[in-house]
Amino acid sequence: MITSKQMNELEDYAESQGITALDLMENAGKEFVRVIKKLYHLAGTQIVVFAGPGHNGGDGLVIARLLAQEYPVIVLLFGEKRKLKEESQRQFEKLKNPITIIEIKKQDDLQHFHFQKNTPLVLIDALLGTGVKGPLRELVSLAIDYFNQLPGIKIAVDLPSGLDPDTGETHQKMCEVDLIVTFHDLKVGLEHYQRKTIVVDIGIPG
Repeated sequence: MITSKQMNELEDYAESQGITALDLMENAGKEFVRVIKKLYHLAGTQIVVFAGPGHNGGDGLVIARLLAQEYPVIVLLFGEKRKLKEESQRQFEKLKNPITIIEIKKQDDLQHFHFQKNTPLVLIDALLGTGVKGPLRELVSLAIDYFNQLPGIKIAVDLPSGLDPDTGETHQKMCEVDLIVTFHDLKVGLEHYQRKTIVVDIGIPG
């Protein structure tokens, strides 16, 4: 198992070896898509990526781009695209039609949004990942509530948003998921969720 600090150190080491954060995002997205295509029948579903502004959201944007080659994809971006971190901004710029992108800046933005009835949903949690620190921001809290109230297959990118990666404690609330696809090694906070966690290699040396 690995702590978030150790994971950050490994990512820094990877960068010193010429493996950039963008490379790791691409690898994470590809491995995530490989796993869920193997485990789930995605044809006929509506895939919805819940993306935050950080690197976990960037992973989600890669996933959206790759899945959109075969399936209908909606990205719910919780925050403003101009506030995305640099790598996530670059992934955002790679998104093309037919992906539907909806910026959620306040609660009212969700009230005007509705999914097509009778279409099975696949919900992908790429809101926070290991980036959770302290109380949840209002927009993230709103996103988690909305994620949890929707029906469908639910999958977390790296770990469920709201779960502390090092203690396994929940920060007020967390995304309730059926599957967790985590990167490089099992995070300490996922110890109690091992039965529904798959670890994938994203090309970090060591």
